[in-house]
Amino acid sequence: MSGIFKAYDIRGIYGDDLTEAIAYDIGKAYITFTQAKKVVIGRDCRPHSIPLQAALTRGITEMGADVVDIGECSTPMNYYANGTLKAEGSIMITASHNPAEWNGFKLCRAEAVPISGVTGIEEIEQIVKAQAFKPVAETAGTVSTYDILPEYRAHIRPFMNFARRPKLAIDYANGMGIPEAKTFEDEIDQTRLFGDIDGSFPNHEANPLHHATLADLQKTVREGQYDFGVAFDGDADRAGFIDEKGEIIPMDLITALIAQDVLSREKGVIFYDLRSSRVVKEVIEAAGGIPMMSRVGHAFIKAQMREHKAIFAGELSGHYYFRDNFVAESSSMAVIALCNIVTNSDKPLSELIAPLRKYACSGEINTKVARDPLEILAEIKEKYADGNVFELDGVSVEYPTWWFNVRCSNTEPLVRLNLESTKSTEEMEAKRDEVLALIRK
Repeated sequence: MSGIFKAYDIRGIYGDDLTEAIAYDIGKAYITFTQAKKVVIGRDCRPHSIPLQAALTRGITEMGADVVDIGECSTPMNYYANGTLKAEGSIMITASHNPAEWNGFKLCRAEAVPISGVTGIEEIEQIVKAQAFKPVAETAGTVSTYDILPEYRAHIRPFMNFARRPKLAIDYANGMGIPEAKTFEDEIDQTRLFGDIDGSFPNHEANPLHHATLADLQKTVREGQYDFGVAFDGDADRAGFIDEKGEIIPMDLITALIAQDVLSREKGVIFYDLRSSRVVKEVIEAAGGIPMMSRVGHAFIKAQMREHKAIFAGELSGHYYFRDNFVAESSSMAVIALCNIVTNSDKPLSELIAPLRKYACSGEINTKVARDPLEILAEIKEKYADGNVFELDGVSVEYPTWWFNVRCSNTEPLVRLNLESTKSTEEMEAKRDEVLALIRK
């Protein structure tokens, strides 16, 4: 059971690592830890999300807390419901992009503030293990239902500023992008791929980070006349994008473009994660914003956004965070921002992206290691001590024409490398191989 309590959420294989009995205990532990009196619960389309929700709800209500059941929804809709319904917490039942046999819980406090490993998941795990729940309430909590979609749609629509009607190809991957996209579907023309909800994800893994999952979308875009293509992940808190030629756009470059759109209306702080290309910082500055680097992970980014009153943030993994959505993800707002940009420009998306593709990036390279990953990071820090070394997340080193970041996985014996050269592809490849040799020795 201990393996299901992760750095950012609770996640495991249903019926094996994660059962109804464990979900019931997690419900009781969640209330014991948070003392919440009103909790929003939503779920993705996996068939086992329904019995897990029932068990979780039973645990929560036995502790005296009320549950607002918003039913099948995207994770961004769950965050929005948390804030607008003035709940003291929320739980989204999902395993995001994981295969169909997986499931899990994304936990939040009031105002959609995430609970991570260091801000509560470890404590909840200990409460479950020790069965150290607070006493069962004399009066059980209530369960009510609520349809959040009309309010979420009304919240999203004012951000539309289309100069013409966009035409998109959208790969829903049979997941929660289907309800998420109801926010804008009346205002666009679209070709739908895998647009029927099916929690077995029969067509492909719902993960736009894996380029193989984008093949059908690329083919569709290349055969038609589209402004761009969109691919949602399983719970629709991430989105990947394809330009009108069918080429995959790196997600940090989407951060740069959306930052331009956001900053055209209001100046302020924009966060980007430390794996992002240097061009992201340059674009934010050119648009009059204040760029700030963040560590990887939604709990950290959201905390930093709140601290610095940031307007927007983007991650290399395709998470796009908006202050105006309770400092949480909204993939529909990301799609709308891109539609705003493209329909108000006389250039297609590929030409808008082209100036941002000016540096040579390695992409994230994962290496499974046999030795202690922290020992590897220490060696890297020593070898590259002549650079600008900082440890916001793992070890980052900056030189005048190149930089890299090396991080450890939170859950596996993996070391992750991202490296970029602002000089040439040749320098990127040489430095990439040099750092990888140290990681893999």
